[in-house]
Amino acid sequence: MDILRAEIARKRKLLEEKQLLNSNKKYFKRGELLAKEKEEYFQKFGEREEQAETTSSGSCVTSTDVTSEHSILPRPEVIRRLRERCEPILLFGETENEAFRRLRQCEITEPEINRGFRNDFQEAMEQVDQAYLDEILTSHGAESSSSREKTSAEDFSEDDSVTWEAIQEMAKRLGRGNKDHDMNVITSLLQYVLKLWNNNLNECSPAERMSTKMKIARATFTQTRVYMKPLFRKLKNKTLPEDILDSLTDIARALLERNYIAASDAYLQMAIGNAPWPIGVTMVGIHARTGREKIFSKNVAHVLNDETQRKYIQGLKRLMTKCQEFFPTNPSRCVEYVSKKDQVE
Repeated sequence: MDILRAEIARKRKLLEEKQLLNSNKKYFKRGELLAKEKEEYFQKFGEREEQAETTSSGSCVTSTDVTSEHSILPRPEVIRRLRERCEPILLFGETENEAFRRLRQCEITEPEINRGFRNDFQEAMEQVDQAYLDEILTSHGAESSSSREKTSAEDFSEDDSVTWEAIQEMAKRLGRGNKDHDMNVITSLLQYVLKLWNNNLNECSPAERMSTKMKIARATFTQTRVYMKPLFRKLKNKTLPEDILDSLTDIARALLERNYIAASDAYLQMAIGNAPWPIGVTMVGIHARTGREKIFSKNVAHVLNDETQRKYIQGLKRLMTKCQEFFPTNPSRCVEYVSKKDQVE
């Protein structure tokens, strides 16, 4: 009862302050109370709200200007990208420009959305088919062929002075503490193998190019080239982690010596490691696990770190296989040796 009386007294005092009660009025409407509160609020904070509205309108104008400065994608392209991200193509009351800005915001905040669910090899096959169709539809075959070779060779140097002998000469100082030189040697070797692979694919006749075997080979090359881009970028910017650089140095030295078994051992050491618990189970209680000192970055499986690292490690293995094919050696130093006469055409 006391609580009810206190509540009634509080409301009466509030109404007296709002000047809603007078001698001729014994009751009031809740809408009148809300209107009075709104009026006092605007009188007290009106200037701040106007400034906020001005600022927000200015930011809207700025964002609109920024959007107008950049080329807006066509509506079908915006719809396709939104559907790839499982986003609605148009929200209620949303304009096409606002949908484009929403797409850009999604691409900035979540650039790698749904990347793990794509079939990269099927996408590479579609690119190969599209390139061949473009070549057929183009009237000038020579121009299309030159443009195709330029496109496929965009990820490795066109310098003809880089030969196998020159890379072997550079590799004499490999692994002596000069990390920049080591990265340059590794880059030159991998790009040279990619170039040989590309030239080998371009030597086939137009009739062979549409065979299933050549389409798969071209798609594998295209996929490998895309996978190796992050590694080449790290080598160029000199930002490759030290543990991966040590393993790549051992692999490059073994490849140049044509000891492909040693190269495979170094690759397995880098890819899956030999740590007792490669995922990182080290502390499960108050006592350290036995052999915990054996777990460090060089022994951990790098293929488990992230998807980008897994892809260029897989691409590296393909280049090692092609290097063994282009530069054969004794069968005792090869991995899964198969002679050319025994290969099924």
